[in-house]
Amino acid sequence: MSALEELGRPRTGAGSSPRKRDNRAAFLFLLPWFAGLVLITAGPVAVSLGLSFTDYNLIQDPTFNGLDNYTRMLHDDRLRHALTVTFTYVLVSVPLQLTTALALALLLDRGLRGLTFYRSAFYLPSLLGSSVAIAVLWRQIFGAEGLANQALALAGVEGRGWISDPATALSTLIVLNVWTFGAPMIIFLAGLRQIPAMYYEAAEVDGATRSTQLRRITLPLLSPIIFFNVVLQIIHAFQSFTQAFVVSGGSGGPSDSTLFYTLYLYQRGFNNFDMGYASALAWLLLLIIGAFTAINFWGAKRWVFYDD
Repeated sequence: MSALEELGRPRTGAGSSPRKRDNRAAFLFLLPWFAGLVLITAGPVAVSLGLSFTDYNLIQDPTFNGLDNYTRMLHDDRLRHALTVTFTYVLVSVPLQLTTALALALLLDRGLRGLTFYRSAFYLPSLLGSSVAIAVLWRQIFGAEGLANQALALAGVEGRGWISDPATALSTLIVLNVWTFGAPMIIFLAGLRQIPAMYYEAAEVDGATRSTQLRRITLPLLSPIIFFNVVLQIIHAFQSFTQAFVVSGGSGGPSDSTLFYTLYLYQRGFNNFDMGYASALAWLLLLIIGAFTAINFWGAKRWVFYDD
């Protein structure tokens, strides 16, 4: 056999064993993740889809009822109210949160002293914002004898029960969500650091003002990061539960003013033991979030700029 023929033959045996060993090792390391995906995520999701077509009270065996759970939604007044509250919360709090995060990211990007401290301090509420402790703290701040009313009393202004008043209860939760701007702010700050300085230098040579640089350079080049934060925060806002549950005591607040969709789902499933209907509500929420995400991706073609 010639040398060229020997080189042209595929290598087998010992030469391929290291790659096979690497593949087996990679599979073993990924096995816990796949097991968690099937047992913790995919399995319950499939079960909930099946339960959404049943009448199930957690005690007796589920009985198939077809599309009854989904048709019940059309006549559920409390569900419509929960959707109104949730949509208001999402459409108001997310823009305010992202605007605050972007403004502070632009401020920190100027190179302030103690940047590491400010970045950590601003990010801390995002770590704690969904916790029970912060929700309890928020309830104490905006209660009838809370810190907010004490501060107003120093200015001679009579306070009110911000959480117990239907006109302001939802606003307190919106403020809480806006306060947890740290995570998107860190992402904005990282995106700002990736914009080449030569664009700003060229703009200054041409006499562009800071506002013009913001509109013509910063925002277009930061648009993929803005888009990412919009999608992420909308999904997160639709899934908000802990704040409304703790602040309202699980009831939905005065006149159901803080009855988030997730809170209503919880009440149907674990208070009324109507798990079949709760499963159908969960799938409706999935469709709503999917629709919002699809609309964002569709609209991104018109305003998200990729410099490549």
